[in-house]
Amino acid sequence: MKIIGRKREMDALSMCIESEKPEFVVIYGRRRVGKTYLVKEYFNNRFSFYATGLSEEKTKGQLKAFHESLITFGSKDKKQPVDWFEAFSRLREIITSPNVYREPVNNKIVVFLDELPWMDTARSDFKSALDYFWNSFGSSMEDLLLIVCGSATSWIVDNLLNNRRGFHNRLTRQIHLMPFSLNECEALLINNGIVMTKDQIIECYMTFGGIPYYLNLLDHRLSLAQNIDELCFKEYGSLINEYDNLFYSLFKKPEKHLAIIKALALKKEGMTRQALLQTLKIESGSLITKNLVELEQCGFIRKYRNYVKPTNEAFYQLIDPFVLFSLRFLEEKEHGSWMSYINTPSYNAWRGNAFEIVCLNHIPQLKIALGISGVETHEYAWASTKSDPGAQIDLLIDRKDGLINLCEMKFCNEPYEITGDEYEKLENRLFSFQKKTNTDKAVHITLVSVKGVKKNKYSNIAQSIITGEDLFA
Repeated sequence: MKIIGRKREMDALSMCIESEKPEFVVIYGRRRVGKTYLVKEYFNNRFSFYATGLSEEKTKGQLKAFHESLITFGSKDKKQPVDWFEAFSRLREIITSPNVYREPVNNKIVVFLDELPWMDTARSDFKSALDYFWNSFGSSMEDLLLIVCGSATSWIVDNLLNNRRGFHNRLTRQIHLMPFSLNECEALLINNGIVMTKDQIIECYMTFGGIPYYLNLLDHRLSLAQNIDELCFKEYGSLINEYDNLFYSLFKKPEKHLAIIKALALKKEGMTRQALLQTLKIESGSLITKNLVELEQCGFIRKYRNYVKPTNEAFYQLIDPFVLFSLRFLEEKEHGSWMSYINTPSYNAWRGNAFEIVCLNHIPQLKIALGISGVETHEYAWASTKSDPGAQIDLLIDRKDGLINLCEMKFCNEPYEITGDEYEKLENRLFSFQKKTNTDKAVHITLVSVKGVKKNKYSNIAQSIITGEDLFA
């Protein structure tokens, strides 16, 4: 078994195996994050029963695939099930058979249903049949471990996690599989024989995010820039159509989701729901609210509030590195290769935005670097258009110990040098924030720079300096 990272998730699966009661586990997360790989590797690809849903297949096709799995795992009935109730009835026969395969350590019967949302086709009885299977049988079978997963996160959340009918309080455990951290990305790259500096790994994360599938496509013989060219810019590149495939695999009608993402990509600090309605020229907000929730559940955006009045309407901000990269460079290609973008104004602007996203996705690591991993915190952004000039702060770490870290994030090839102009900008942000918020907490300027900060007469404005290496904690 070779699994990079995922210690928390493997611990959860271990507890389920050791459990003396029936377990119904749902694993969810965005496309390509490694859900299927985790389960198959953890159980050494040996199950009492395994079946997977099929993309863009109707009920008949789904039942045909399920029937093939039933035959593979010992069903004697060669006739295809007419509906899902019959399909689950035959599954019950398999797992109650004396010859059923059992997990060797704890003798558990492990049933793995992969890509579950795809099985639930229009006007089928799938949800009712699954509900009946678990409530009438599975929930009383003490040695049963049922694992379901799927990339369509919104379906999982709506039909399983937040369902108030058949599945309410029936799930025994949920595992939200997140993208890799920088530390886990580094471990995967080393395992694949890919040699990169930490700076390059950060830029790799800025391009592909912490998505294991994308990282596994990298060719160890090529540089990062060459790999980006091969995967994203060449006609045969494996990720040439990934942006569209990503959303169409998650949502049945992704047009609104795509429009929201494109709008948010234009403002790195994010937008309020009302601003989105105006930008997209939509009068009713009920649908956009649902779309925003779904995008947040999938990890593409984050919801945060302005520091001054946390109860006010929230901001929504794009935080998925690969989505940002795709919108900046792949949707409307100005150049035919990644090499042609490097050091252009659009490239430099993207690097600044993308590194801020890296930092937002590594708040725990920032807290470790600050020595406050055990301190309760809340993270905010803040902006004031009334100060002269206007002030914008992308990350505030508001600490319960009476201090606020005002974070400034810079991606530079050399140690960041604070000039006189930059010193004045930082002073203005600090002064504006203190004046407008009237905070009674101490405010420390914290610089997050990949290469650290160059010492000069202005550098003492920062009480804390966090380097790129610190983000790998």
